[in-house]
Amino acid sequence: MFDSSFWFTAAGVFALLVLSGFFSGSETALTAASRGKLRAKADKGSRGAERALTITEDSERLIGSVLLGNNLVNILATSLTTALLTRTFGDNGVLIATAVMTVLILIFAEVLPKTYAITNAETAASRVSGPISLVVTIFAPVVAVVQMLVRGVLRMFGVVTDPDEHVLALREEIQGALSLGHEEGVVEKEDRDRILGALDLADRTVEEIMLHRSGIEMIDVTLPPEEILSMALESAHTRLPLYRDNPENIVGVIHAKDLARAMDKLGREGAARQDAMARFNVLDVAMEPYFVPETTPLDDQMRQFLRRHTHFALVVDEYGSLQGLLTLEDILEEIVGEITDEFDSGEFAVAEGPDGNVMVEGAMTIRDLNRAMDWSLPDDEANTVAGLVIHEAQTIPAQGQVFAFHGFRFEVVARKENRLAKLKIKAL
Repeated sequence: MFDSSFWFTAAGVFALLVLSGFFSGSETALTAASRGKLRAKADKGSRGAERALTITEDSERLIGSVLLGNNLVNILATSLTTALLTRTFGDNGVLIATAVMTVLILIFAEVLPKTYAITNAETAASRVSGPISLVVTIFAPVVAVVQMLVRGVLRMFGVVTDPDEHVLALREEIQGALSLGHEEGVVEKEDRDRILGALDLADRTVEEIMLHRSGIEMIDVTLPPEEILSMALESAHTRLPLYRDNPENIVGVIHAKDLARAMDKLGREGAARQDAMARFNVLDVAMEPYFVPETTPLDDQMRQFLRRHTHFALVVDEYGSLQGLLTLEDILEEIVGEITDEFDSGEFAVAEGPDGNVMVEGAMTIRDLNRAMDWSLPDDEANTVAGLVIHEAQTIPAQGQVFAFHGFRFEVVARKENRLAKLKIKAL
C-alpha cells in the first residue's frame, strides 16, 4: 500500500504545497508592501526592494502571474492527492482527499504565509521579488491572453478598465493614511493639517485665499509726501499699494522702510529740506506692482514668489480688474496655519461658547474654520463662511435669520449693508 510510488507522490504534494504557500505569501507581500518604504530600502542599496518596485508597477500582470502559478500548483496538488488516496482507500479516497487538502491548503498554503507576509510586508516583498520576477516573465504571454479575455468579458457588461489607471492615487493614499493615523491617535492634528495643506496647494487657486479688494489699504500717490509717510507708518502693513485717480489704477507698491529711509535722507538736508520735499516723488522709491491672475494655482504662485524674490502680489481677474491682494505669508498659512504677530488683530479668531455655539466672522474662510474646529464644511461653491450661507440661502439673509444645512445651524448675528459680518454656528 505504502510503496515507493506512494511516498514519491506524497513528497510531490508536499513540494506543491510549499510552492502554493510561496505564491500566496508573495501575492500578499507585494500588494501590501508600502512603495514608500520599498523606495527607502532601495535607496539604501537593497536590490530586492528595487526589483519589488519594478514588478509592482504593473499590478495587473503581477497578480495575474502569481494567481496563475498558485492555481496551477493547487490544482496539481489536489489531483495528485486524490489519485493517491483513491488508489489507497478506494472510492472513499475522494472524500478524504477533499478534506485533507482543504485543511492543508487553508493552513499551510494560505493563512500561514499570508499572515507572515502581512506582518513583514516590505522584508518579504524584497526576498520574493527575484523568483516572482522570473515567474512574471515566464507567464507573461499566458497572462496577456487572460487579460484580453477578462477585459473583453467586462466590456460586454459595460465595464471598461484602464490598465494604466491606479486604483488609488498616491496623494489620496497619503491623505487616507494621515486621517486614519489621526483617528488612531498616532498623528497629531497639527501635523496632519500641515501635510494635507501642502498637498492641497496644487488644487487651490489664488482667489480662494487672497485678501479681497474691499479690505486692502491703499495710498493715493497724489497726496503730500508727509501724509503718505504718516499713512505708511500708521498702517499695520509693511507694503502698501499706491493708486492714482481711482483704486483700480495701481501704479506702484511702497515699502514703509524704503519710504522712511528716503524721508530721513531729505530731513538731513537741512534748509533745502522743503524744496527737496516739494520735488519728492514717492514713485521714485516705490516698486513696480506685480499682478497675477486669480486662477493661478497656489503651488505655482509660491514658486513664482521664490523665483522673483518677492512675496507681494495684486490679484486681477480675466478683465484686468483688481480683485484682491496676496502675500507669500498667505500661502504659507495654508500649510502651517495662522501666522500672527504683534500687529495682527486676530479678527478671524474662532470664539467657542459654553453652549456649543461658535462665533466667527463672515469673512473667515471655510478652510480655516474647518481646520480650527476639525469640521468638514464644503468649500466647493464658496470660499468664506458668509459666502456659504448666501449660496445655500440663495439670498442675502437678514440679521437674526437661521438656517440649517450640512449638519450645522447657522445664525446671522450681524449684517453690515450687504455683507454678513458675524455668524453663530452650531453642530447639530
